[in-house]
Amino acid sequence: MRLRDIAAALSAPHVGDGNIEIRRITDPAGAVDGSDLALAMTRETALGLVGSKARAAVVAAGAEAPLARLDALITVEHPRAALAILTALFDQPARIAAGIHQSAIVAPDAEIAGDVRIGPLSVIGSRARIGAGTTIHAHVTVGADTTIGRDCLLHPGVRIGDRVIVGDRAILQHNASIGADGFSYVTPEPSSGRGAEAAGGGEATSTALRRIHSVGTVVLGDDVEVGANSAIDRATIAATRIGRNTKIDNLVQIAHNVVIGENCLICGMVGISGSVTIGDRVVLGGGVGIADHVTIGADAVIAAGSGVGSNVAAASIMAGYPAVPRERAFEQVRNLARLRTLFKEVGDMRERLAALERTKPA
Repeated sequence: MRLRDIAAALSAPHVGDGNIEIRRITDPAGAVDGSDLALAMTRETALGLVGSKARAAVVAAGAEAPLARLDALITVEHPRAALAILTALFDQPARIAAGIHQSAIVAPDAEIAGDVRIGPLSVIGSRARIGAGTTIHAHVTVGADTTIGRDCLLHPGVRIGDRVIVGDRAILQHNASIGADGFSYVTPEPSSGRGAEAAGGGEATSTALRRIHSVGTVVLGDDVEVGANSAIDRATIAATRIGRNTKIDNLVQIAHNVVIGENCLICGMVGISGSVTIGDRVVLGGGVGIADHVTIGADAVIAAGSGVGSNVAAASIMAGYPAVPRERAFEQVRNLARLRTLFKEVGDMRERLAALERTKPA
């Protein structure tokens, strides 16, 4: 791309030679010649332009850039938004040949749009429907009666169970599992734990575990992304639902009957127990754990490593284990840090009190 076209895509002003041909984007230190566009959108990376081989750069508004040694410069107001556009322009996704690979197994009654690409050793189940523009890489399994929307991208190793519904433009990363059975068991009679508690306590009367089958499904909305090795379990009788444009990181577990709203961000290692309801625009930091049947309101933020055991109000910011409002969590941490001093002060007071007792007249 020419630099002026990149600036136009960013809706950003540029100075200097707009005809420079750009072949890739990189950091200033990684530039190898003048066809590299250096991204220097922080103070630290802007300093690296001094010794860079790049002829052109993208910098944040207000940053100091060595204009004298650059032939062109693009200035952006919002660096992260600019990065999203730039990486989309220069992305080089893995591609597979057009059509259906000869080693793929496609059920005769599956409905496959004409321009769908299916890679080696993938399996498409009976009555499955694959929308136009979708790419399915190698070793992917799509279950019977499953619907995949338009322009989806399924990376190698993805497993999709029967009767699952995936919306348009979904991206499923390597080895994601959509539609496995939920983790749901019951004892025939009240037993220890929740069963005994519901029955008023007492000794366990049965330890046999009986499987509750998962006859429901999973529904992914449009523009949902699911990270590598993440799992979304099917519902018991209805649907586990992921709302439009929600983004799920790697190694996330979403249990049966969970309902997640639109535009949520769920970071790596999050574990969401069964029948949890999460509103729109919720952010779950890495390693968050959520107990079953909890409701989290819209626009809530849960800090990394938190354990959520009760309902969370909309627009709350929670942290800690168990999760409490952020200010209270920080106060708890500060108080823990003060314990050593507190113990020393209490020890000193005890010694002084003992000394006074010893000197008190009989």
